[in-house]
Amino acid sequence: MSQTKHKAFAYITHNNRLLVFSHPDFPEAGIQVPAGTIEDGEEPGAAALREAFEETGLTNLALGEFLGEQVRDMADFGRDEIHHRHFYHLRCTENPPETWKHGEMHPSDGTPGPIVFQFFWATLPNDIPPLIADHDACLPQLIENFYAGGECFGD
Repeated sequence: MSQTKHKAFAYITHNNRLLVFSHPDFPEAGIQVPAGTIEDGEEPGAAALREAFEETGLTNLALGEFLGEQVRDMADFGRDEIHHRHFYHLRCTENPPETWKHGEMHPSDGTPGPIVFQFFWATLPNDIPPLIADHDACLPQLIENFYAGGECFGD
């Protein structure tokens, strides 16, 4: 029987852009958004903020809306795991760099750190690159919330 792991996902936005990253040392890992395992007793929103900081190094992040959940079997990635995912919108309240590298020192998968991530911003709603393993599951809700909240997208 597959083990269920609870995960928190962070859709970090700044203006009309979404933060995504690649793994320079592991290109097969695809393009992702910050995410990780929820610790015992931790609230999913708090986990999204913690994981976002650990993976990006950004300090001025504000927790926004809960966007939805997904239960995903990871067998297509060779893992005997079920991920129960919680997606949150986080806003970057500082002026971040356009691109940067950051190393996660304590990866939740147990690999020795640091794991280096290459971050970049993708313009919403049409310039988001394909994201691996359903990391885009709640992007439609994020985009809908942007429109409903009066935020607009550039051309």
